[in-house]
Amino acid sequence: QLQAFGGGLVQAGGSLRLSCVASGHSFSRYDMGWFRQASGKDRESVATISRNGSKIRYADSVKGRFTISRDNAKKVVYLQMNSLKPEDTAVYYCAARGGVILTTPLSLDSADYGDWGQGTLVTVSS
Repeated sequence: QLQAFGGGLVQAGGSLRLSCVASGHSFSRYDMGWFRQASGKDRESVATISRNGSKIRYADSVKGRFTISRDNAKKVVYLQMNSLKPEDTAVYYCAARGGVILTTPLSLDSADYGDWGQGTLVTVSS
């Protein structure tokens, strides 16, 4: 089970940190990802991180502004979001991809992630 926290209302240029806590998982065996869906739009990939944190991928739209990280001991994955823009407004979801080994290529494709948490809403005002 995955639970995401940390969403809220922030002004453009501000920052938020999202957290996703896992329970009932062998957390360190899963690649983790953050994805988002704005109202009326398709789900979009944001960032993913490999099971041991050695590989990270970002969507072009967030590169240089967002940072994904994880703490396997605490079973938490984070998304630090800086320089937020109104177009970052969306419901943000965390997700896990099982069945990976250390040499599995890290995917940004949401279809590869089978376990999903509830979303947390991020609203960026202009």
